[in-house]
Amino acid sequence: MVDTHVIHHSNHREREVLEALRHLGGSCRIQALAKHLNVSEETIRRSVKSLSISGVVRKVHGGVHLNESHIEPSFTQRFIKNEPAKNSIAEKMADIIKSGDTLFLDIGSTTAHIAKSLTKHSDLFIVTNSITVAQTLATIKNNRVFLAGGELRAHDAGAFGQEALDFVSQFNVQYAVLSVAAINAECGFMVQDIREAAFSRAIAARSRITIVAADSAKFGKSAPIVLDTPSTFDVLVTEQKPPQKIRDMLQNNDIDLVLSS
Repeated sequence: MVDTHVIHHSNHREREVLEALRHLGGSCRIQALAKHLNVSEETIRRSVKSLSISGVVRKVHGGVHLNESHIEPSFTQRFIKNEPAKNSIAEKMADIIKSGDTLFLDIGSTTAHIAKSLTKHSDLFIVTNSITVAQTLATIKNNRVFLAGGELRAHDAGAFGQEALDFVSQFNVQYAVLSVAAINAECGFMVQDIREAAFSRAIAARSRITIVAADSAKFGKSAPIVLDTPSTFDVLVTEQKPPQKIRDMLQNNDIDLVLSS
């Protein structure tokens, strides 16, 4: 089992190594990683050693592999995974959000389902870094949709980087709706990508209510990046009652639990 506390306290270089490994397909030689990050091979070896102790990567002769559990599937794969649960969560979110509301929506697959459920609403004010969300909600029902700029990731067409962060800093909205890769009692809410984490923190800071929308498959799992202290978040919307330890974590941090079914 991955020690999420080790990952949470890992240094900036280790997070860069993780991001580079994902970018390079999950497997890479030490020399190539050092060149990619413009650091020494010894620096990479130290980071890899720490990450291998945490269970996130596996060392091989001259190289390193990202463990399969930490290789994020494509957006299409994530969109159809647990689709009934995500649809249930999306319908509940459509009950919470009303016509005329203002909100941030992130790049997650659950968020894409939520966007579909919001097509029955009108006069929404939406800020997003997701082309999928923008295409779903723009040009209908008198909505206003603002799409963050920046580099688009190949696997999900999400905009990230400083341009996206600067863009969202202009807004203050009612809701930030976030998706996550993992939820556990020790660390709270986690994601796979450091850029996703930065974007999530930015939109949470610019909203009155921060909602995590995540299906039960995320319970008890782990991911490399801890989003923030759990008390930053206000609501978890999910389709099943979480295990007791996660419910305790939610209660201890004044996070409301909303079940969609």
